[in-house]
Amino acid sequence: MSSIPKVPPCKSARGNTAFIGLAFSLAVSGCAVGPDYLKPTSSLMDFHGAGAVASRTGTAPAPRLDSWWNGFNDPELSRIVGRALVQNLDLAAALARVEQAHAAAHEAGAQLLPTVNFSSQVAKQRQSLESPIGAVASHLPGYNRTQSQYDVGAAASWEIDLFGGLNRGAEAAADEAEAAEAAHLGTRISVAADAADAYLRIRGDQARIVVATSQVETDTKLLDLVQRRFAGGIATDREVAQAEALLYAARAFLQPLQIDLEGQLNRLDVLMGVQPGTYAVELTAPGTIPSAPAIADAKPSDLLRRRPDIIAAERHLAASNARIGQAISDYYPKFSLSGLLGFESLSASTLVRATTFQPQALFGLRWRLFDFGKIDAEVAMARGAEAEALASYRQSILHAAEDVENAFTALVQLEVHSQELDREVAALGRARDRSQTAYQGGLIALTDVLDADRQLLSAQDEQVRTQVDTARAAVSSFRALGGGWSTEKIASSEVQNAQNE
Repeated sequence: MSSIPKVPPCKSARGNTAFIGLAFSLAVSGCAVGPDYLKPTSSLMDFHGAGAVASRTGTAPAPRLDSWWNGFNDPELSRIVGRALVQNLDLAAALARVEQAHAAAHEAGAQLLPTVNFSSQVAKQRQSLESPIGAVASHLPGYNRTQSQYDVGAAASWEIDLFGGLNRGAEAAADEAEAAEAAHLGTRISVAADAADAYLRIRGDQARIVVATSQVETDTKLLDLVQRRFAGGIATDREVAQAEALLYAARAFLQPLQIDLEGQLNRLDVLMGVQPGTYAVELTAPGTIPSAPAIADAKPSDLLRRRPDIIAAERHLAASNARIGQAISDYYPKFSLSGLLGFESLSASTLVRATTFQPQALFGLRWRLFDFGKIDAEVAMARGAEAEALASYRQSILHAAEDVENAFTALVQLEVHSQELDREVAALGRARDRSQTAYQGGLIALTDVLDADRQLLSAQDEQVRTQVDTARAAVSSFRALGGGWSTEKIASSEVQNAQNE
């Protein structure tokens, strides 16, 4: 037989309901077995990349973290993110999961309260004269084979949560509902960040197409120049072929960009909950790539408070702790009360009378005294689930810190890289122009012009890509910090919970 742990002293627990006065004065306020939940202490050192992010120059003021997309000062970006947050189907599904979790929590809490049922029925039968009762009753005066029976009444049942098993179950369900809310916030953050990321990639592809198209025009003019020199006997057939190859390479650069552009437009439409191609026409005109805004001072304590995945992991941990008590409660007896107030008569006209009134009361006891260690196994499983949830919670904190550090490093280094590329592009532009002038004067070979052209195209393309990647790194930073939702609702909820306790 399993050993039974001692019952802890009675305490006030969340969701307890005052019991109605009972005939034998059994009044409890929810003595709950199992460990009381204590939120694990978590601490992080300051982010080593925060100083470099804070020292960035030439950036716009830091936006509010709950609406960081407005900090890019791009009305089109703000409109797209707002539309995605309203229309996204993943977000709608996450909200539906929150509603399900709240319903489950309400159901678990309702199990602490009595259940009242009303019933009424009319039964009619024609009794067999060959049945044991009919064979005897048929010889009695006034016997009628056709019989009617009328019942009406109300029944109530109540499982007395003496050891807090139901209370722990309601506690776990409420914690899971809060975890679902946090998961919904996490989906909101992802939707906003993904929409911004798709928009930035669209603007980047469009800018890269502009660069490639400009290069095609330049290479077309160069080919025309070589062909004219060839016609005058100055250039060779090999130089014409080299100029043609350079032009074809520049043209071939456009198709992959068009493919990625179309893919990002389709991705953005799906994020906004519509069929691909619906809003693509609104972004056909190339736009500027917005600059990354400043990021407010990031503190580890804010990260623990804002990251929905950390919040959800902590709520799952609280729920798993409550389920330990729920499992331990099976060591103890279950008490229940049932009552029936009803009337039963063979005639509808005499149904509600003192003589037909038949009340009934039942006190139930159920106790699993011997189950071959089943409860032991259930408690061990609950404790194992709590250990797993604790490890997951701690891991979520480490992953969050990793996301922040990686995003900060990428943002700072990409901005430096972008500055170097600006200088490189300016220098290569001058070199290409002078090379072409020197070639026209017959001072250098065509290969020098072709090399300068290729280097300039590559540098200009990387310059645009780095500008986009810098803005995307800022988006990743806001995502890593848990930006995209307001903490005001959570703060007011915490105050309300504190007042209730």
